Amino acid sequence: MAAHASSERGAGSPADSTRTAFTRLQLMRYSLSRTGAVQLDENTTFEAQINPAEFSHSFGVQYGKTKAQGSPGEEPKFSSMDDERVSFSIVLDGTGVAPPVGGQPPDVKSQLAQLTKVVYEYMDIKSEPPYVRVLWGTLIFFGRLESLKSQYTLFKPSGDPLRAKVDMSFVGAMSKEEKSRVTSRISTSTRNVTMIEGDSIGSLCEDVYGDSSSFMKVARYNGLTDFRNIPPGTVLKFPPREQLG
Repeated sequence: MAAHASSERGAGSPADSTRTAFTRLQLMRYSLSRTGAVQLDENTTFEAQINPAEFSHSFGVQYGKTKAQGSPGEEPKFSSMDDERVSFSIVLDGTGVAPPVGGQPPDVKSQLAQLTKVVYEYMDIKSEPPYVRVLWGTLIFFGRLESLKSQYTLFKPSGDPLRAKVDMSFVGAMSKEEKSRVTSRISTSTRNVTMIEGDSIGSLCEDVYGDSSSFMKVARYNGLTDFRNIPPGTVLKFPPREQLG
């Protein structure tokens, strides 16, 4: 679910675009109701002393690439949307240079314990990693921790850490409510295509659906009596497959 500066995202979740930008990176646990609504847990929160110097936000798309051995290269066919991810590093400081924030402990060891409590420790009932909201500036991302790595860079004479760099990566988590909205948007969309010289209804089905097998259904959907001779300039409607019957 979903880093989000817009009001609605794929792997992310709805965000209020009118809210004030959050100047300090914040991680907060949340849960999902039976209807898929997000319920924030304001008592399980971590705020960064020092904001990340870099922030990575990636999206992915899966394509089908199977082909017969020895056949020429083919255009990849869309398969599905892949996971959305964010990754970044924060510094935990126990030297006093960067004062603790949000009532969090001053020492690095306790800060790291608070951080892992928010993003890593299993939830009591489900025994699985928690859902986490990542909030920073106009960015809002709903997901789950994928990896966490701590590197200690400064120590007391006793060996206790004074500074640590923590690398984190989160994968987007979409609620049932959001999935329903996305599916609804996809299933109700119809594409209009204007025929040009050299087009055929079969080639257009190939472009829209990834194969030409639905050409007869598309012809019937558009009320065509002669699908072999469609004049250039004709506008054809290509609805989702399930609406073709």
